[in-house]
Amino acid sequence: MVIIGSDQKLQLGQLLIRSGALTEEQLEEALRVQRSGGNRLLLGEVLLEQGVCTEEQIMECLARGYGIPFARVSPKVADPNVVEVLPKEFLNKHCILPLFKVRGTLTMAVAEPANVFLLEEVARMTDCEVRVVCATARDIRNTLEIHVPSANVFVIDDIVDEMDAGELALVEDRGEDIADLEVAAANSPVVRTVNYLISSAVREGASDIHIEPEENVVRVRFRVDGRLYEKIRLPSKIRAALVSRIKIMSGLDISERRLPQDGGIHVLMEGRPVDLRVSTMNSRAGEKVVVRVIDKETVLVNIESLGFSYETLKQWQKAITAPNGIVLVTGPTGSGKSTTLYSVLKELSSDEVNICTIEDPIEFNLAWVNQFQTNEKIGFTFSSALRSLLRQDPDIVMVGEIRDAETARIAVQAALTGHLVLSTLHTNDAPGAITRLLNIGVEPYLVSASVVAVLAQRLVRKICPHCKEPYEPPASIRRAVERLCGEVETFYRGAGCSKCRNSGFSGRMGIFELLVPDDNLRDHITSSPSVNELRELAASAGMVSLRADGLAKVKAGMTAVEEVFRVCAA
Repeated sequence: MVIIGSDQKLQLGQLLIRSGALTEEQLEEALRVQRSGGNRLLLGEVLLEQGVCTEEQIMECLARGYGIPFARVSPKVADPNVVEVLPKEFLNKHCILPLFKVRGTLTMAVAEPANVFLLEEVARMTDCEVRVVCATARDIRNTLEIHVPSANVFVIDDIVDEMDAGELALVEDRGEDIADLEVAAANSPVVRTVNYLISSAVREGASDIHIEPEENVVRVRFRVDGRLYEKIRLPSKIRAALVSRIKIMSGLDISERRLPQDGGIHVLMEGRPVDLRVSTMNSRAGEKVVVRVIDKETVLVNIESLGFSYETLKQWQKAITAPNGIVLVTGPTGSGKSTTLYSVLKELSSDEVNICTIEDPIEFNLAWVNQFQTNEKIGFTFSSALRSLLRQDPDIVMVGEIRDAETARIAVQAALTGHLVLSTLHTNDAPGAITRLLNIGVEPYLVSASVVAVLAQRLVRKICPHCKEPYEPPASIRRAVERLCGEVETFYRGAGCSKCRNSGFSGRMGIFELLVPDDNLRDHITSSPSVNELRELAASAGMVSLRADGLAKVKAGMTAVEEVFRVCAA
């Protein structure tokens, strides 16, 4: 049985006029265009093409004409388990979205409520009474893209907030029998444990989950704001089944325990996709597992929210919009280089430019950006990939890392032939990146001509806003800070509270050192100067050092002085 509301006659044009979305003149013009095309186009299609009405306005009036509700559907509205009652191909083909099911009645969002034959087919396929609501095709497809799982997408729905130790104890390590391990990994306590760990990590903003075996216990630690802390300890009996469950989810071989393995998991949590990168390695007490959490909401941030000062932000935006040249981001592992580069790509992405990336691995999937994964086993290295990529007519190229002389030389040539090249290096500061390029064999005159800007960065923890308090540091600390950034009226710190796990910090921000070579500095680069000479020249040209930028944020009450001293070399 299908229920679609009343049978009142639908007059879309008049409904749009009555709602104030359309005028009589606009309706007459749209009807004229529709008639000139032999009535092959629907009135709504004509109005959308003319830009007179939005899709939401049209669908809302259609729903009113059919006497059914209009809904703005999103991933948070649809029940992931109910979405799966119909095949993925069927849902995509007909642009329909099952929302929820109550006592044999399936409520479904549709973009074409007039298609009664389709609704009757759904009723037969599901053996349910079907009620419909009207929604835009765009909202339905966006929700389907997230909710309809592929083979390795897992919906984290049944989350357990408190683990039952008695229940966990029921899962035992049954030895080396792979069949037994598969059964144990599918048991409810193990599934709930993995779901609990993933959901807790995402909610707490953890970047990594460490599962570490010992003889009598399995310790689970989260890395939050760059620091590890212990989350939970589990019985050793659950170890093998727990690791096997994660391996199954990430497509790894559960029978291979001697060699390291890498895999990936795609999960849905609270209606949003989260990618997990899994790495396993055998230790003396069993396999250790590290899960990298890549959350779209934390990876894709605007440039303005990274922590740039006003002047540095202006210089950085000018550098990344250069028509050609090399822009480098430098710093140690875990300093936020990838986040900065993704923010730049998000800023530069448009219909007019072709953006291509070469990464190892691809940290996050960017819409409308051509991303390529290196594979050294088949010879698809950064240098060979970059050489091939330049035949793909790119405007902007992002190379995950410049690791060798060949990659550096190709990147420089690309920059000098009209491409904007973005990449990373592992150096301690911005001037050090220039020296690194020279040391790996790039000719000084090529470095001088191609480098547009070098951004060095570190991540410091922000003071928790819920327990922030003023305090007086030791006299030596005050003198050291004021010598570099002038008088500081008030120093702040976090006292520690439940919201920041008594750490006094919540979240992280960047501190930056931006080197934009001027003519004088470019002239000196051609003579292969030392890194100390480059630092002096950059400072005289107005470059703000990492430590000075960090202490400016201390002065503004955003971070603690100990954080700046921790991440910056003396």
